Amino acid sequence: MTARPAPDQIEILRRLAPGTEIRNAVDMILRQGTGALVVLGNGASVEAMCSGGFFLDDAAFTAQRLAELSKMDGGIVVDDDSEYIVRANVHFIPDPDLATNETGTRFRTAERLSQQTDRPILAVSEEGRSIAVVYWRGIRRELRPPPVLEAEANQRLISLERLRRRLQEAEDRLTRSEVDDVVVVRDVALLLLRAALVQRLYADVERTVIELGGEGQLISLQAADLIEGVSDLAETVYQDYSKRRSRKGKSVFDRLEAVPTEDLYVASRVAAALGMDPLDAAVRPRGIRALSRVPRLPDAVKDSLIGHFKDFQRLVHAQVSELGKVEGVGAA
Repeated sequence: MTARPAPDQIEILRRLAPGTEIRNAVDMILRQGTGALVVLGNGASVEAMCSGGFFLDDAAFTAQRLAELSKMDGGIVVDDDSEYIVRANVHFIPDPDLATNETGTRFRTAERLSQQTDRPILAVSEEGRSIAVVYWRGIRRELRPPPVLEAEANQRLISLERLRRRLQEAEDRLTRSEVDDVVVVRDVALLLLRAALVQRLYADVERTVIELGGEGQLISLQAADLIEGVSDLAETVYQDYSKRRSRKGKSVFDRLEAVPTEDLYVASRVAAALGMDPLDAAVRPRGIRALSRVPRLPDAVKDSLIGHFKDFQRLVHAQVSELGKVEGVGAA
């Protein structure tokens, strides 16, 4: 599982997804083998890096125009919304002392430009390498062809489906243990760690879908179906077993945000991050998850039942007379 992109980075992936005008231009440049260096945005910081070339007056951005202009040696500048081509045949002069891990001149320049201008920089290789990379805010993202992205998305979707089944198994096991009153912290931590893994893997699938653009719609629908109900399940289980029931504040996924993915596979670390007891400690639920499944039961009545009994076993074995004492509970 990879790091989750920031919202602005996600927007760049959308702008460069297959089927967009910029991506069409990239594909054309790769086919013609000319290479390109394109600054996706204009402003004072960009102008300070430019030397030579020429300005274009109201030149609407099209894939064909960008591909033709890339046949010249210099770089290209487009406006912030990628609606107009501002300059062409430009020689960019970034600070040569800025650190870069790239080797080719075009890609070294692109990475340095990104650092100095705070604009996304698109570098397309010349004939032979067939690679396009966007740099922005310390991120280097290679634009992969749709077949590669589709294969990756489908593989992650298979993993998501398998992990979702394991989450269901953990929920079934927890339910049986609650009925038998033999729940330990390990049962709770196992369910929550699997829910967190499902949520993170779903984020990976969605990122790949964004890179696919319109071609990833079906995969997105399948992933959304698999993630449905996971957040509510994790939250009700956490509220059932947390030492203090919190009505506001961070969700269980927020509390696990700082836990590295590899640590999510370790139940003891998940329990510690959530402030739970040792794994073998016996615990009892409040009954929040059980009551959430009762149809047409108002939230106020659920809260009254939980507040009155404070324990799932007491609630399950309560007599009718005792239930009647709870505010909001009537004969029906």
